[in-house]
Amino acid sequence: MEFEACIESLEGALLADKYGADRVELCSALHEGGLSPGTALCRQVVQESQQKVFAMIRPVAGGFVYSAKELELMKMEIVELAQTGIQGVVFGVSNPDGSLNAEANQGLIAVAKEQGLESVCHRAFDFTPDPFAALESIIEWGFVRLLSSGQQAKAIEGLDLLVRLKEAAQDRIEIMAGSGLMASAMPAFKASTLDAVHFTVGAFEADVPLGMGARLISDEEKVKGILAFK
Repeated sequence: MEFEACIESLEGALLADKYGADRVELCSALHEGGLSPGTALCRQVVQESQQKVFAMIRPVAGGFVYSAKELELMKMEIVELAQTGIQGVVFGVSNPDGSLNAEANQGLIAVAKEQGLESVCHRAFDFTPDPFAALESIIEWGFVRLLSSGQQAKAIEGLDLLVRLKEAAQDRIEIMAGSGLMASAMPAFKASTLDAVHFTVGAFEADVPLGMGARLISDEEKVKGILAFK
């Protein structure tokens, strides 16, 4: 089983490094569910940490339905972030009904492939009305990994669906559990057939002056506790 740490800073990357994470997903604004990081931060994390780096491609918060202009921006972000040395990108584009947008996702995958990057489907998948049909689609389109909570608020609550998705995938794509993952749930995940788990390296600060947004504060004990199961 692989362990992926979700981070928004070099500090988070170095903490994941310290306890042996396999890779990181680099975002900005994790309090908004994760947005695209800047190129400078991507380059810094690539240069100063040891893991593989996958970058979020999500220009705006508020779901996963994007305008034509936003989709063009996402393609530009993929091209620019590829120059920093990352290994892959993480995205998902939905239709208004929650199903995955075939044309948009395939267009982004094509750009990523041109840049030599792998594509990971994120939790836009968790809003799909038919997860097994969506699984077949993302495999066909060329995603290499799926990050999902099993369509529940926390991955431990969606573990049954995640295991069934893993069985249906038949090793054609990696299935990675993520959302609210803590060390206390790790025995259940380790006992499953899942390929990977995904966890944030800390928790959000509680006191946010003047509504400026919560920062992710690294929690070494949390990271150490989860990665002890590696």
